[in-house]
Amino acid sequence: MFARSIIRNSLKAPMRRFISFDAASQPRIRIGSVAPNFKAPTTIGDIDFHEYLGNSWGVLFSHPADFTPVCTTELGAFAKLKPEFDARGVKLIGLSAEGIPSHLEWVKDIEEVALGGQKFNFPIIGDESKEVAFKYDMVDEEGFKNIQKGQPVFTIRSVFIIDPKKTVRLILTYPATCGRNTSEVLRVIDALQTADAKGIATGVNWKVGDDVIIPPSVSNEDAKAKFGDFKEVKPYLRFTKA
Repeated sequence: MFARSIIRNSLKAPMRRFISFDAASQPRIRIGSVAPNFKAPTTIGDIDFHEYLGNSWGVLFSHPADFTPVCTTELGAFAKLKPEFDARGVKLIGLSAEGIPSHLEWVKDIEEVALGGQKFNFPIIGDESKEVAFKYDMVDEEGFKNIQKGQPVFTIRSVFIIDPKKTVRLILTYPATCGRNTSEVLRVIDALQTADAKGIATGVNWKVGDDVIIPPSVSNEDAKAKFGDFKEVKPYLRFTKA
């Protein structure tokens, strides 16, 4: 308890300023960008991010701070779903702008309150310098101003889905007060992987087993040859089985 008290009290101390902040060099991450690489300490040891992902898909997601209620529920939920991500060839990695000793104590809480005593099963980055938060623009407007002033900064709830080529395929951004939907993260991974494999698009609320959409760039003749039967609702809206 004494060690945990020290860690929690340390969260109230001023955070270290970003090491080399330069607003002009702020990366502009968009869908289709190469995910910036970085080296950082994590709860499983130091990593090179691209090497950690290897040939897998990846989900990188950030948290405002350690020992926060919403983050505790989120990390527990992602840990419970890790077998589902594993089945899709996806590696998980979290981030919080605190140090590794704090993370390791926080993991004990997550295991107790969200995992029923089971072991936490993926790494959390210790981003005390805010280097990764800067590279991935994981702050809101106030946080961005605070980085420039050298004031404490808390990351927002950013989610980046990255494919095996290290390309950013999807970005979700939540405010600090709003917990993420883990089922939605799985759903969009299914949609992205299906689109890549089949050359199709997916409609609203699509899930595995639903009909998919034939892109307008594919002619009816080519659609027939590639997909077999399809249903034409409009010339630009055609459905088929995945």
